[in-house]
Amino acid sequence: MRMRLLRPVCVLACGLWLAGCTTDSSFSDLLSARSFPTAETPKPAGLEANAMAPEEPTGMPSALVASAEKGGLLGSAPYDDLSIGKRYFRVGNYGMAERYFRRAVELHPRDAEAWLGVAASYDRLRRFDLADRAYAEATKLTGPTVEILNNEGYSYMLRGDYARARTKLDEARRLDPANRFVQNNLQLLAASSRTAKAIE
Repeated sequence: MRMRLLRPVCVLACGLWLAGCTTDSSFSDLLSARSFPTAETPKPAGLEANAMAPEEPTGMPSALVASAEKGGLLGSAPYDDLSIGKRYFRVGNYGMAERYFRRAVELHPRDAEAWLGVAASYDRLRRFDLADRAYAEATKLTGPTVEILNNEGYSYMLRGDYARARTKLDEARRLDPANRFVQNNLQLLAASSRTAKAIE
């Protein structure tokens, strides 16, 4: 009698356990089960060094990602690769930011903002060889803009190459003397070169 009851209970337990296992990838890997503060913060204009403000990332179905990538300007839809990359960058997840920015440049190789995003992500991952290539691609598309020169200057500060950082940041300041991100980086450069230590 006991054996007859034990077998159906075991089968039912195994069935429930298997039902809990799923290989369905109906949701993207965007911040699965992580929560972030909901406070609204101002959004910066671009991916300028020191300009990143936290933004609230949210999970979404893969179908929304696919539909967002089909039309409109890159970055105009909240769930396209460029927008998702920016969200990850703002919360400091540079590995995931690089992944989405890289996808953005693969799908839209003539988008300078996507190249700038992938370059900034490579900087934070300390892959400076890849960052240099991405900055070169962005510069080919738009020329040496304030944003690119500023980020390159910041990149050289991360490496401890203060002479090249000064050159890039001075070029950026000549293009836009009132740019607060360039001014902040010049102050950071002065402080870093006094201590002769690369910024972290």
